[in-house]
Formats: sequence, C-alpha cells, structure tokens
Amino acid sequence: MRHLSAPATRRTVLALFGTALAATPLLNPPHATASVRAIGLDDPAKKEIAMRLVSSAENSSLDWKAQYQYIEDIGDGRGYTAGIIGFCSGTGDMLDLVELYTDRKPGNVLAKYLPALREVDGSDSHDGLDPGFPGDWRRAARDAGFRRAQDDERDRVYFDPAVRQGKADGLRVLGQFAYYDAIVMHGDGGDPLSFRNIRKRALWTAKPPAQGGDEVTYLNAFLDARVWAMKQEEAHSDTSRVDTAQRVFLRGRNLDLNPPLDWKVYGDSYHIG
Repeated sequence: MRHLSAPATRRTVLALFGTALAATPLLNPPHATASVRAIGLDDPAKKEIAMRLVSSAENSSLDWKAQYQYIEDIGDGRGYTAGIIGFCSGTGDMLDLVELYTDRKPGNVLAKYLPALREVDGSDSHDGLDPGFPGDWRRAARDAGFRRAQDDERDRVYFDPAVRQGKADGLRVLGQFAYYDAIVMHGDGGDPLSFRNIRKRALWTAKPPAQGGDEVTYLNAFLDARVWAMKQEEAHSDTSRVDTAQRVFLRGRNLDLNPPLDWKVYGDSYHIG
C-alpha cells in the first residue's frame, strides 16, 4: 500500500484479518444471500475493473499488471513498497509474500532476503536488503510463479475478505469494491481508521441491505465514514478516489459497475469502455 498509517494496523491484517472476519456474526446473516445478485466483484470481468480502478489511484495507471515489478521506498516509514498492492518490507505482508514464493519455489532470487525481511519487519530499515533487493525483486517479477504469488496474497489478505464482507452485507459490486478499496488503503484491525472501524462508523447511521437497509443510503454512509478516516491523516487527505470516482458511480446508481466508467483521481481522468 502506498500510504501512511500505523504499521501495527497492517500487521494486524496479516495476523488476524482472515480469522476475525470469519468469526464476525454479520458475515452470515440469514437473508444476505438472497439480497445479493449472483454476480459479484469476484466475477472475472468485474475483478479486472476493480484492479484497474485501484491502480488508477495507487499507480496513476490502469495497467495494474505492469506493477508486479514496481518497487521503491516512498518515505512513508514502511521501508520498501512493491508489487501490485504495495507489499511493504516494514509491515509484514512483503515477508509473507516472499515466504509463500519460497515455499513454492525454493532457492528463488528473493529467498536469500528472508532473514533480513524478518529483521526489518516493523521498521523502515533497509538493513540486509540493500543494494541488491530492488533489482532482484524486478528479476523475480519476470517469473510467472512470483506474479501468481502476488495475486494469491492480494486475494487472501485484501480482495477475498472484502468481497465476503460485502456480500454478507447484501452489497452489490460497487459496495464490494468500496470495501476492497478501503482495505487496500487502511488495512484492518483495531486501529480507529481501519476498514472494520470505518464500517462500524457507517453502521451508526445506516443499515446495509442484509439488515433491511437501503443500499444507496448505506453506501453513502460508508463513503462518508471513509472520507472522515482519510482526512485524519495528511497522506490520505486527498479524497478524490472517493469523491470523483466511487461517488460518481453511486450517484449514477451504477451499483454493478457496468461500463462505460468515467472517473477522476487526483485530477487525472480515466475511462473504461
């Protein structure tokens, strides 16, 4: 993730997110299935749209597949940020990714950095990573196995939990995407600005469809809560990825994110036909 927030939040994602969401009572409300259309954000065509929407905000590009090789330290206190979802050396998700890749392909070009990644977890240090790690990351990205590992970790930690919760709340594709984009930026866990607490803030003022509420009303409440959370941190204070993207789709009642889609992020215009 290319943003600032408390490192503990992201670490909590990796340690707790999958099990915690599975244990949340709202994940399986009795009438959630009936209230959700058959197609979801996990439909391949819709998922491709989601990846492009997030990439427009995270990378100023619709070409999300070009980001497998991306790596730099953006000075946010998280060490190296890399890959399709911004795996960070300082927050544990990069470590988990390289461990997965090494389990599948022992002796890969990144395996030798595992001791250093364990040491720098929780810090912005490059100790044991410089000078070779960025170049080796880019070399690894040429391997389809490493690209698949990035896909799998993105889905496990961010995409799949967001879609599950969205479907459980009775939300259609746009709502599921709003959840996914929030998790990408804010992570999850006990931090007041995490996804689950943004969702809780929305629930103070509106009910999702699975609880008998109106979908548009609830999504407006969720996006209001998201904007509030973003404005608590300087790094997130530009809320255009909500205001001139997700709000545009919501105002148009495009709850299934059907193309054509036109939006802006940070003043740049994008189109999916």
